[in-house]
Amino acid sequence: MEFELTAEQLMLKETVRKFAEKDVAPLAYEIDRDERFPHENFRKMGAMGLLGITIPGEYGGAGGTYMDMVVVGEELAAVCVSTCVAFGANADLFNDNLYRNGSDYLKAKYLPDMCSGEMIGGIAMTEPDAGSDVTSMKTRAEHRGDHFILNGSKIFITNGPVGDAFIVYAKTDPVKGPHGISAFVVEKQFQGFTAGKKFEKLGWRGSPTGELIFENCRVPEENLLGRENAGVLVLMSGLNTERISLGGMSVGIARGAYEYCLRYAKERVQFGKPIAMFQLIQDKLVTMAMEIEAARLLVYKATSMADRGERGREANLAASYAKLYASEMCMRVTTEAVQIMGGYGYTKEFPVERMMRDAKLQAIGGGTSEIQKMIIIRDLLK
Repeated sequence: MEFELTAEQLMLKETVRKFAEKDVAPLAYEIDRDERFPHENFRKMGAMGLLGITIPGEYGGAGGTYMDMVVVGEELAAVCVSTCVAFGANADLFNDNLYRNGSDYLKAKYLPDMCSGEMIGGIAMTEPDAGSDVTSMKTRAEHRGDHFILNGSKIFITNGPVGDAFIVYAKTDPVKGPHGISAFVVEKQFQGFTAGKKFEKLGWRGSPTGELIFENCRVPEENLLGRENAGVLVLMSGLNTERISLGGMSVGIARGAYEYCLRYAKERVQFGKPIAMFQLIQDKLVTMAMEIEAARLLVYKATSMADRGERGREANLAASYAKLYASEMCMRVTTEAVQIMGGYGYTKEFPVERMMRDAKLQAIGGGTSEIQKMIIIRDLLK
């Protein structure tokens, strides 16, 4: 196996890194402080072709691979995870999902504006009583002639307060359990659709999270994503790419924190020499660098399998390994970065405290660490 990036991917990596350093990093503190969506970064990413990274050119995308998506995510997350989430929620959760499962009508209607950054997208699965057990959702969709009527609510939805359209999951035949769920593209201007309260969060503060409320929301029949009662297939088709995307994001956050505290350790002088010369600090730095590299390799392996179109047991396991290890690693590395920088690391004057706060959600979103372990052990015990 080789996980070498192509010349084009290396060029993409360098381009996004320069964009991240020049345009994204200077706004990261402000975005976190004000808890605001990074609109200026979002529009620039649309102009660069990043928001449609895996979407063919006929729909306004860049026609790239999942490896391209992971490369972009790492570079953005290294300086501002909120901007990275804005990228991932559109590029992966909405755009890639819609392209894989949508009709020609839905692709033509939504993808060009989503890829350009004219529209903001997201997905809506989680409910107050349906988190990890997503198939226990209570939101209902009744088929009435040429439309569906949605009733229910969703919670903890990324881009909920600012999004223009969402992929929403609802039960169309509750008797069938998980085989009675359907997916829909629901626009914010549809009658009966309301964005509820916005949540204040520990991290990811520039990625608005809120609730969505559907009260007799009328959704055109043509906005059904995939087949009726086959929403679980839509859901399952995107789990691996979401997990590798989050894995790449975790690598980026950890790398950003590591690189910052490494520079600090070289410059910070105590007892007459840089603290990077002390063995206890060196031990921390070596472990951090090694874990970041190990996580990146796991993510790259799972991403390579996704790019080859593998969707079976081995691909699922690889995605869970990558997501689990990278997210747990991210928390360890960012915590050590704060520790190395001591009191300075604990202040908002330096970005590592923000990175540590952002890191915590990596082990919760996209399937918790506990869920990843359940997936893995179920396979190991077979």
